[in-house]
Amino acid sequence: MATITFDTLAFVKQLKSAGFSDTQAEIQAQAINQALSDFQDSRLNELATKADLQAEIAKAKVEIIKWVAGMLVAQAAIVATLVKLL
Repeated sequence: MATITFDTLAFVKQLKSAGFSDTQAEIQAQAINQALSDFQDSRLNELATKADLQAEIAKAKVEIIKWVAGMLVAQAAIVATLVKLL
């Protein structure tokens, strides 16, 4: 699973060099780190697993087989009807 990494120390250093106080820089870094963490945690439930994808593929295969079988039966019925008419 992919994770979002955030280098808080480098971010704090950048903010300090831009004129932020120590407290301001640390609070900003903590806020961004928390926001990224919350975002990542909320998205974990929405990710599809390999098992989810395999189940969806299996469902699609069953649906395709049903449609093909139905079309074969319909085609056989049409051919039988045409043979009787000739």
